[in-house]
Order: sequence, then C-alpha cells, then structure tokens
Amino acid sequence: MTKQKSDLSRAFSEDGAVKTHVGGQALIEGVMMRGKYNWAVAVREPNGTIYVEEHELASGKEKNGWMYWPLVRGCRALVESLMLGFKALEIAALHAFGDEEGEQKAAAEADFVEAEAELEGATAVAQEEERHADAVAHDAASAAASQGDDAFDWKRDFGRPDTMVDALGAQRSLEVVTEGAPDAASEAKPAAAPAADRPGASGSASAAEDEDSFGHREMMVSMVVGVILGVVLFIVAPAAITNLIVGEYDDHTLAWNIVDGLLRVVVFVFYIWLIGRMDDIKRMFMYHGAEHKTIHCFEHGLEMTPENAKSFPRLHVRCGTAFLIMVMVIAILVYTIFPLNAIISGFGVPDGLPKLLLVIVARIVLMPLIAGISYEITVKWAGSHPDNPLVKIILWPGMQMQYLTTNEPDEGQIECAIAAMQAVLDREAAEEAKAPATA
Repeated sequence: MTKQKSDLSRAFSEDGAVKTHVGGQALIEGVMMRGKYNWAVAVREPNGTIYVEEHELASGKEKNGWMYWPLVRGCRALVESLMLGFKALEIAALHAFGDEEGEQKAAAEADFVEAEAELEGATAVAQEEERHADAVAHDAASAAASQGDDAFDWKRDFGRPDTMVDALGAQRSLEVVTEGAPDAASEAKPAAAPAADRPGASGSASAAEDEDSFGHREMMVSMVVGVILGVVLFIVAPAAITNLIVGEYDDHTLAWNIVDGLLRVVVFVFYIWLIGRMDDIKRMFMYHGAEHKTIHCFEHGLEMTPENAKSFPRLHVRCGTAFLIMVMVIAILVYTIFPLNAIISGFGVPDGLPKLLLVIVARIVLMPLIAGISYEITVKWAGSHPDNPLVKIILWPGMQMQYLTTNEPDEGQIECAIAAMQAVLDREAAEEAKAPATA
C-alpha cells in the first residue's frame, strides 16, 4: 500500500519539466509511440531482437480544419487512436509470433526436402542395381551363345550361378516394388521440378499473401466484435439492469442516470481486473508501465536507458486511462442534462422495451459529444495544468485505475519502449533540422 501511495504522489509531484506530446500504447510484446510526424512500433521477436517499424502520420488540418475545433477534435483523436491502435496491434501480432510460425514452416520444408533426397537416393540405388543385373544377364547370354544351345548339365554348370538361375526360372534382376509408386523414369521428374511445384512449398508467395490477408481479416473481425462487446457490456447491460432496479427512465431520471453510471464504472473496473489475470494481458500491462517510465525519463531530460527509466513510477498523469474514466463521469452529467424526457413525452414512447431502446440509442448517439468534452478536460486542460489541485482531484480516479492497467516492467520491455520512442524523436529531430533550410 505504501508503494502505491508513493507511485501516485510521485506521478503528480515528479512530473517532468519537459511536457512531451508523444503518447503511446502497449501492444502484444511491444509498444507503439506516436509523435507529430510519425508513429513507430517496437516489438520483441521470439529470437530476442527488437523489430521497429515506422509509419507516416499525415495531418489533415489544412483540408479539414473543422476537425480540430474544440469538442470535435476529441472525437477525431479518439477515432484516430482506435485506428492506429488497430494497425499497431496487427504489426505486433505478426512479429511477436511470426518467426515461430516461420521456423515451423522452415522445419517442415526441410523435412520434405530431406525425405525427397532419400527417395531420390533409393531410386538411384535401384536403377544402379538394375543396370548391374542387366549387365550380368548380358554376359551370361553371350557365354551361352558361345557354348551353343546345350541343355543344362549339373556336372558342368553347377558352379555357374547365372546359368543355374536361368535353369530354375528364377527372377534375374532386383526390382524395387512399392504400392502405387511410379516407375523410375517418372520418379525422376519431381526431383527436377521447381520448388514452387513441390507439395508443401507450392505458391509460397501467394500463400504468404493469403496468410497476411487472413491475419488482417482476423484483426478486423476482432475489432468489430470488440466494439459490439463494448456496446453490450458498457451501454446495453447497465441500462437494462438499471431499468429493472430503478424503473422507467422518465419516472426517476436522476436516480436512473446515477445508477446506470455507477454500474458502468463497476463493469469497466471488473472487466479490466478480470482480463488482467490473463498471462498475455499481464505482459501487455507491463509494456504499458514501460511506456510510462520511458516518457517520464524523457520528460526529465535524462538519457533514455533502461536503468534511468526504471527509477520512475509506472503511473503517468497524461495516461489514456484517465480519459476513459472521465468519459464515464461526464456521461452521467450529459445524460442527465439531455432532454430525453421531452422526446419521450413528445413522441408518446410507451413504457417497457420501446422506451429502454430509445434510452440506449440516445446513449450511443451522445458518445461523440461525451468524448469531446472528456478530451478537453483531461488532455487539453488537465494535461496543461498538472500542478493545479483541482486537476489532481479530477484525475485521481484515472490514476487509481492505472494500478490495474500497468505492471512493473523488466528491462527488456523498457528497451522496446525506448526503441519506439527513439524512432519518433529521431524523426522529429530530422524535421526540425530541415526547417531552417526550407524557411
């Protein structure tokens, strides 16, 4: 408990003098960092190396300036974060596990090549033995021709095996017989065929493309399912339970919204706690802690090394977790103020399921407004005034949630966060270096 209070107080009191705009996200075995000009992903691959990938981050402010207006910019930022997070997770999943799959495929192909080589060797041996037997038969036939067509004589021919084999009518040559196997001539063709025509190695390029597209489809399906699950868990389920507890919405509007909001927070906290028990999510939360420590290190002007970053708390006042909690708090206020009762009475919406469905639809429609207000409070105002006592009160619930969404990282995980951060900072340094020349 002492350590938790220390982390919380340090996150507020030791906030660095340099307030960076760089933000990040924990991934599967990696971290994504986002700057002004680009975003970068650093992933720990199965062989121990760190894979870093960068992408351009083009601003649409010149063409769509209205998307950067207050309230609207919060919705834009939320959608952009979701899309970038989706792409970053896709990259991380590919490289965190891709090499293991590649090694398995390489091992399978090596086994196939080895088996094929053994088959070719066996075929060559069989052909050599057949040639040798034919030569022996030819010699015997020549000897018999030179001696005439005399009948077999035990006294004369007993010590001559070739002549005895002929006399007994036995099989002269060794033939390798396998069920369903082609003859030697046709057996030689697969050996000379290109690798693309071999079983298990055919169409390797197209197979890789199919796998990549399949992985992309998987991620898309996961994202859609995740959104649906989020709507059900955090909007539909709390509203349905609240309707059972409190009654009709327009009869007890204030109590309805308060109970609904509290249920939403409870479901969210329980959901985060529950998935945090999973080993993979535990490691992802460790990378979340590594991201915070790395940003702390940069904001304090220290060299970004695992040793320096390790000394900082895993909590950060500008974490997105605070934004999520603020969304839930602001939602209670917005839902209460919104004149839904007037709409219900104006359209004569009947009690029961129709009224509940209207309440749920209204909550979904108002989400962009709630996100915009929450963004202005947590990111624009609180992020710019971290020393304000009121900011500490507003951000306190989100800071507490970070104890669930972050874990203490190891040095290897901090190295990943530093690699992603450095890729973003290097790009910004390069852009600043070019600025005087273009001025």
